[in-house]
Amino acid sequence: MALMDFIKKQFIDIIQWTEDDGDTMAWRFPMAEMEIQNGASLTVRESQMAVFINEGVVADIFGPGMYKLTTQTLPVLTYLKNWDKLFESPFKSDVYFFSTRQKIDRKWGTPNPVTIRDKDFGMVRLRAFGIYAFHLTDPKAFHTTLSGTLESYSTEQLEGQLRNTIVGHIADIFGESGVPFIDMAGNQVEFGNALRAKMEPMFQSYGLALDSLNVQNISLPEELQAMLDKRIGVNMMGGMQAYTQFQTAEAIPLAAQNEGGLAGLGAGVGVGFGMGQQIAGAMAGALNPLAAPQNAVAPAPTPATPISADEVVAALEKLHGLVGKGILTQAEFEAKKADLLKRLL
Repeated sequence: MALMDFIKKQFIDIIQWTEDDGDTMAWRFPMAEMEIQNGASLTVRESQMAVFINEGVVADIFGPGMYKLTTQTLPVLTYLKNWDKLFESPFKSDVYFFSTRQKIDRKWGTPNPVTIRDKDFGMVRLRAFGIYAFHLTDPKAFHTTLSGTLESYSTEQLEGQLRNTIVGHIADIFGESGVPFIDMAGNQVEFGNALRAKMEPMFQSYGLALDSLNVQNISLPEELQAMLDKRIGVNMMGGMQAYTQFQTAEAIPLAAQNEGGLAGLGAGVGVGFGMGQQIAGAMAGALNPLAAPQNAVAPAPTPATPISADEVVAALEKLHGLVGKGILTQAEFEAKKADLLKRLL
């Protein structure tokens, strides 16, 4: 009966892992009821490491190469199993393979803007995103802290923890730097280096090496970016005074198309710039050179200065032309006409 049981046993002659994807980081060799024979072959390929685990304890670790399993190649396992000579019978042991290939182009980013204090704008909310790369260096630490007894462990299972921890340090990096938002684009490499220095201890505790960490973009939310773009536009045009003049010139054709002519131009263009009264006065003077500027100090009332018939006719022709262009309404023309006729010599 013992002979039949021995014959029915399945023995493992070759232990190896051919990775079928680029996402698996740890994989347990399927043992089932099989046992490892004395002299079995272990193949560990480049970018792999293999670990023998005896009753939950990490034993021997193998780097790339081909090994014949004996007490000489399994010194820790030999000690744990109290083998004082070459083992003659098959044995059972959990064997895990670990991928040491570099995991590149792993993305991170702030799901929500982070608020920091800025020298130029006070409090601002920023977004940031970038990439990082890492690889496994210590299979024992990785096994004991992350993968454990799982049949396999993937990058996807780990990435959420890494990404969220990176994002959690973004506010600290920006705040500690003291760099204004306007200058942040020119300091992205420095931010990436500082963030990498903060993250390396955590990666090491997982048995990983953080190979690179880059900040690719730092931006404002859309509504704040629109405000910044407007401010930059004002500065590019020479300041607020030049911007106001530009707005006035842009508004004249629009005001001419609106009902009421240029009467509301001063208020429409001047809102937010404190220029309403000046603009309205200037436009009124342009339409009627005989009228006093609105922003001038009102003199003491004096009788209206008489004007000749030729002057009245010339003024009425100009005003009539403005009506034809839609700049003056008919009612405004009639009012000016009545005022000029009263002053006729």
